[in-house]
Amino acid sequence: MSELKLYLGIDWGQKKIGLSIADSQTQLATPFGVVPTLAEVLKIIEQEQIDELVIGRPQFLNGDDANDNAGFAYFLSQLKNSGLDVHLVDERLTSKQADKLEGNKKEKADQDAIAAMIILQSWLDRYGRNQE
Repeated sequence: MSELKLYLGIDWGQKKIGLSIADSQTQLATPFGVVPTLAEVLKIIEQEQIDELVIGRPQFLNGDDANDNAGFAYFLSQLKNSGLDVHLVDERLTSKQADKLEGNKKEKADQDAIAAMIILQSWLDRYGRNQE
């Protein structure tokens, strides 16, 4: 039996960063919350003992990278320096998908955390079983 891994899904934004979490056993992403800074993300990585990161890559609808964003480039470089495996996932329309999930605003997790959940779950569905 392989070792349990914890994954952190990340929906980066200039003002706030959505987070989700999953493990290699259940392969089910759940919203984890929203933080304002990279420092908070790094703190959660340490506190939760995260093994791998799955980050939404900003892309235009036509599929071109939107990585010319200096804020995202810095954020990504700092996470790559963490020593953890970093996986990038197309995040196009994840915020729209998050809005479409049922429930009223009082019941729903923050849109950014739900977008992070969608990013992480899409990666788990595609690659998760191969990571064990």
